[in-house]
Amino acid sequence: MTPRPEPTPATARPPTPGVARPATPRAARTPTPEAGPPLRIAVIGGGPGGLYAAALLKRLDPAREVTVWERNAPSDTFGFGVVLSDETLGGIRDTDPAVYEALRRELVRWDDIDVVHRGNRTTSTGHGFAALGRRRLLELLHARCTELGVQLRFRAEAPPAAELATAHDLVIAADGVHSRTREAHDDHFRPTVTTHRCRYIWLAADFPFEAFRFETAETEHGVMQLHAYPFSADSSTVIVEMREEVWRAAGFDELDEAESTARCAKIFAEALGGRELRANNSAWTAFRTVVNERWSYGNTVLIGDAAHTAHFSIGSGTKLAVEDALALARQLGEHPTLAEALTAYEAERRPVVESTQRAALASLRWFEELAGRVDRPPRRFAFDLLTRSRRVTHANLRLRDPAFTDTVEHDFGCPPGTPPMFTPFRLRGLTLRNRIVVSPMDLYVAEDGVPGDFHLVHLGARALGGPGLVMTEMVCVSAEGRITPGCSGLWTDGQADAWARITAFVHAQAPGTALGVQLGHSGRKGSTRRMWEGIDQPLPEGNWPLVAASPLPYRADVNQTPRALDRAGLASVREEFTAAARRAARCDFDLLELHCAHGYLLSGFLSPLTNHRTDAYGGTLEGRLRFPLEVFDAVREVWPEDRPMTVRVSATDWAEGGTTAEEAVTIARAFAAHGADAIDVSTGQVVPDERPEYGRSYQTPYADRIRSAVGVPVVAVGAISSWDDVNSLLLAGRADLCALARPHLFDPHWTLHAAAEQGYEGPAAPWPAPYRAGSRPPPTGRRE
Repeated sequence: MTPRPEPTPATARPPTPGVARPATPRAARTPTPEAGPPLRIAVIGGGPGGLYAAALLKRLDPAREVTVWERNAPSDTFGFGVVLSDETLGGIRDTDPAVYEALRRELVRWDDIDVVHRGNRTTSTGHGFAALGRRRLLELLHARCTELGVQLRFRAEAPPAAELATAHDLVIAADGVHSRTREAHDDHFRPTVTTHRCRYIWLAADFPFEAFRFETAETEHGVMQLHAYPFSADSSTVIVEMREEVWRAAGFDELDEAESTARCAKIFAEALGGRELRANNSAWTAFRTVVNERWSYGNTVLIGDAAHTAHFSIGSGTKLAVEDALALARQLGEHPTLAEALTAYEAERRPVVESTQRAALASLRWFEELAGRVDRPPRRFAFDLLTRSRRVTHANLRLRDPAFTDTVEHDFGCPPGTPPMFTPFRLRGLTLRNRIVVSPMDLYVAEDGVPGDFHLVHLGARALGGPGLVMTEMVCVSAEGRITPGCSGLWTDGQADAWARITAFVHAQAPGTALGVQLGHSGRKGSTRRMWEGIDQPLPEGNWPLVAASPLPYRADVNQTPRALDRAGLASVREEFTAAARRAARCDFDLLELHCAHGYLLSGFLSPLTNHRTDAYGGTLEGRLRFPLEVFDAVREVWPEDRPMTVRVSATDWAEGGTTAEEAVTIARAFAAHGADAIDVSTGQVVPDERPEYGRSYQTPYADRIRSAVGVPVVAVGAISSWDDVNSLLLAGRADLCALARPHLFDPHWTLHAAAEQGYEGPAAPWPAPYRAGSRPPPTGRRE
């Protein structure tokens, strides 16, 4: 271990803010993260995260020599107010009561959110915010650092991190979204920086808003939005945001700071009471989301915006930076080596940050797509805004503000005492008793396409569990259209007889539950092993020839190359779908869904990644839609008029050059124009090199967009796992029905249990007579 110089007692050399002090002489050395606890620490960046890290590390070990480099003057600050959560404040209280007390005396607190839309103000209460001015926050942290003996070097550009790393035990890069440290070592940190589609500007008003205020302005150039909140007794932060194209159309790209500030004040004059706005080095900016594969390199570590960013609409930037500092200090104290501490720091913080970034991304995209939401009624619009990040939910709002939630439920049409998910929904001649759908789940246990007892028990059990609609797995229209040898079908009358047995059971034993059939053809993804034997892997023997839109294998050198369908092949497949639909009608299925998603045959026509045809069935989106629409029309013609037909689509391929969200709207609009009663909105599984953005309810924004743009009912799918999620999506107007798969594998009675947990005992969730004794949880044992 390299010897360290003896630290000078903090009381012997109090630092002078704003005065650069020469570094203590020290021999250059190679970074050694395996070394023991760091005693000499360099902090690059004097924002809240860097200052708090410096103060905390010095307080926890006064022997440490901690230096902060900040290129701006102490009084320089950008932006205005800072929002802190009670959780963050609690962490500060526990680690540095002096900082906490100083902050507590400065905080402005309030509970309400005002949503102003088309002249209507909707107020929701119980939210609990705390804020203070950014400049005041920095002053408090400067004072605390000075008191503790941290060296503060203002108006001083920090040496490169690599240089600092040779003379310090630890380098903390808190140098923000434009981090030079991150850029200098991007080959190691491997950052991904995504620039988004809105422009925004930070301004201030010289009066306090009464609440956190969101307001829309529908101008001749497009929709603009205001975010505002108080941060002192006489000041508020005001952020104006709009899509890039709206910003340009309004001429903001040609205005200077003063002109932009005056223009924003004029647009939102009513919210401001005619008062002016003021700027502070304010510039129009496009938000950038920063993600790093690694947060440390040798003895250098990233914190705050240098490591990650989260959109300002969820108020987490300073919160995350301060919490990073708390976690880093804790891990440095708990581990014997720096390497172990930095590994533990990242392991602790990364899941929290990723969760926050998912929420922030959902919020950011909500505002990016604001123009598609402005036609919603005022209270539904407000509920949608409040739940946009998925962190605030229906149940959460009911606890915070039951009066507001009651009004939203009333507007939705909930009968008294009825949760949103248990309101009925009508599709053509079919009325579903509730909004829950059991998603199609491939079972791979059919024999020669014939569904057996396993299908009867699986579908029958889910039907008895209370959902409004239970869907079959993808039922194949031909033997060559199977995914695996275990896939079920409807290409023979014998298969139809087996399905009729299942529909008869459901209708007799679970009256009120509808049973839907999903018809599909595997296309290029066929002739593979069952999922648990090797997903998407070809059969060891007995493979059958495949057909597709184009001769492209699903995986090169793994799956076989399909034959591109010619005119005769197209006609043959179309007739297979039609014949299967006729059999499905005779089986007495209540609803038919056409599978145009997940890279199967019809989906393969829709995606430009899998359709390379040069005839009328390829090229433009209109051409790629042609065959799926022909199949839809042929099936709709033979499907009973009073029974609904839905279409499942992949609204994005999650791959460059694939189907875009805009194209998905066009696809949905085309099927709706041809008579689709609802669009079942899924995503992906079209190409193997997809990169989905997994997370809770991660596919539902695509359903929301289609519903808003097309006006067609939608089924939302994708990691919807709780009845609270379902209620939230429905009340916000993002979906009409919610489909869940894995929750129904875990608990076939998921819907009935959701009713019991919400205290609902109405007609939308009746317990079968033999099961009524189980409608309440059994005793779990005596408690003293």
